[in-house]
Amino acid sequence: MSLKRPAIFLDRDGTIIKQVHHLVDPEFVELLPGAADAINLFRDAGYACVVITNQSVIGRGMLTEAGLKAINQRMFAQLAKQGAKLDGLYFCPIAPAKKGDRQAIEHPDRKPGPGMLLRAAMEMNLDLSRSWMIGDMASDVLAGKNAQCKGSVLLLSGNATEADFEHADFVEPTLVGAAQLILNNESCMSAVEGNKR
Repeated sequence: MSLKRPAIFLDRDGTIIKQVHHLVDPEFVELLPGAADAINLFRDAGYACVVITNQSVIGRGMLTEAGLKAINQRMFAQLAKQGAKLDGLYFCPIAPAKKGDRQAIEHPDRKPGPGMLLRAAMEMNLDLSRSWMIGDMASDVLAGKNAQCKGSVLLLSGNATEADFEHADFVEPTLVGAAQLILNNESCMSAVEGNKR
């Protein structure tokens, strides 16, 4: 059996692509600046890059799985134009029962539940203890904690609020900043509190 790889688990909206509320049209897919560069940095360092995304638009009846595939294909194509690719993508179609509560685990697969990360780890032979979760909301970083990942980074490029900061190990403005931080992690682990804002 091959050695398990570490992974970077990435939220999609507000992390890799521009945040669009209830994104249902591929025309509105737009990579965030530096997203492709960050993914390349991670993959060059030996990390698998896996998207972990809640897609309640399906559960709300606003988008079909075929529509979601078209949106994701648009993202893949934009990444490919910049020489970047992802190793996997997992989505949860379930709509939340409680509006606005991003800390409650309502279903194992819906972030902050760890289900998608656990399934990716099993199917892709990933080492969660050496992996990181990156996203722009409390539900993202809590999913990483609930999956017992090594660490989490909250990005300021999407919907992050000050109330979300306490849940993350680090806070960074951009995905490139998160990549630089993680790749230099051995020398900066003692600066966890200094990286929170």
